[in-house]
Amino acid sequence: MSKKKPFVLRLDAEQLAAVERWAAEEFRSINGQIEWIISEALKKARRKPEKKLVQIDENEG
Repeated sequence: MSKKKPFVLRLDAEQLAAVERWAAEEFRSINGQIEWIISEALKKARRKPEKKLVQIDENEG
């Protein structure tokens, strides 16, 4: 799992209220909803970084 880095995000009251309602409808936290929105936007823009696959050495173990 990748490490998460905290940062401050400023939204106007109307935007925050809209995200809160949307999060509640999706049964997510506000933070989880914002993460999902950003992830979807990155996918749509084809800018989402690809996950690196971990190679398992078959000779170990």
